[in-house]
Amino acid sequence: MGRPTIADIAQRVGVSKGAVSFALNGRPGVSEATRARILEAAREMNWRPHSAARALGGARADAVGLVIARPASTLGVEPFFAHLLSGLQARLSEQQVAMHLLVVEDAEAEIAVYREWTSAHRVDGFILIDPKVRDPRFAALKELGVPAVVLGGSGGHASLSSVWADDREAMLSVVDYLAALGHRRIAHVAGLPGLRHTQRRMRALRDSVRRLGLVEAVSLPTDFSDAEGAAATRTLLSRGRPSAIVYDSDVMALAGLGVAMEMGVRVPGELSIVAFDDSVLTRVTHPSITSLSRDTVALGGQVAEVMLEVIADPGARRDVKTATPRLVVRRSTAPPGD
Repeated sequence: MGRPTIADIAQRVGVSKGAVSFALNGRPGVSEATRARILEAAREMNWRPHSAARALGGARADAVGLVIARPASTLGVEPFFAHLLSGLQARLSEQQVAMHLLVVEDAEAEIAVYREWTSAHRVDGFILIDPKVRDPRFAALKELGVPAVVLGGSGGHASLSSVWADDREAMLSVVDYLAALGHRRIAHVAGLPGLRHTQRRMRALRDSVRRLGLVEAVSLPTDFSDAEGAAATRTLLSRGRPSAIVYDSDVMALAGLGVAMEMGVRVPGELSIVAFDDSVLTRVTHPSITSLSRDTVALGGQVAEVMLEVIADPGARRDVKTATPRLVVRRSTAPPGD
């Protein structure tokens, strides 16, 4: 059988389609006994309202969309996303709101999903991650007129609401700490170069050269994968050898630590390592890794809260700055040469 319709329910119960419509929409016009029979038949037939009909009626879908344009292979091993999704879903579930998740190839495919899901009224709004330099998604969502919340950046999202932390301030805290230890040759194994937060971290390192008297400050962009993190580390340790490396993810930091061991470079005796997005991975390895730490589950909850507020009041715009990740010093950092 295909999707059961109002006509199917009417035929089973022996009433008119109008009576079924009244009962399913909670409107007067049928007796309570008939309403109960109709609702029971709808339940037995697994009837669900058609999304287009819900849209015409102004009903909510009770769902939000999260479309991620990153390689699925990197998402599967990145603790940040698991914690973020946990926080999102926990807060949304409190309001009986579902989350539709889809992984796509690029921003063009992501925008196509926005258009399709909005047209079909599958979701009430979208959560965007990884804001990009000259991001085409902002204008597309503004055109669609659908509620949206951007995670990351610092405003300037074509009037979309946002939840963000100061990536520049976070990166500066790392570089200041390493410089205070005596490091003057600092490298950065960065994420995707087109992302706003990657650019802000790279710029923060460059801007620190003169201020801190650094001899070298270089950033190597990657796709966040362990393979590219390892390759970037191998390149850095083969050419000039920085005394400290900052990684944009825990997975890449662990890959870098493995390369250092493979090449006989002692951590932290000859190389200090720092990671963004502190997770259990940085605490269970040896040596434990100095990291920028934040409660990512709580961050997901904040994003979900703003999403629910914007759905309730589509004309509202929220710009929420969260706490800057704090540096947690562990055993992977020390003065150079110790």
